Amino acid sequence: MPRSRDRILANLEAIYREAYERAKAASDQARMVDLDAAYQREQLLLEVLLDIRDAFASLGPAAGSDRAAGPDPVAALETIRRITKLR
Repeated sequence: MPRSRDRILANLEAIYREAYERAKAASDQARMVDLDAAYQREQLLLEVLLDIRDAFASLGPAAGSDRAAGPDPVAALETIRRITKLR
């Protein structure tokens, strides 16, 4: 069973919060700004990936397919590769 969206985003926040607090304790303002920007960027990317995961999960198995496991993971990776090349 895949991890929930909330749990994944909470893990991301915890990782960045810890690093941010270390930078704050060291009075490293530049690092704090960098971490804030990186967190926002990573959160956006992660939300897009979770949306893609949810979209694939909602498709279910292909019609006439003998596989009950869901969408083809290789096709999913290919789709993600195409999407990320658009940048």
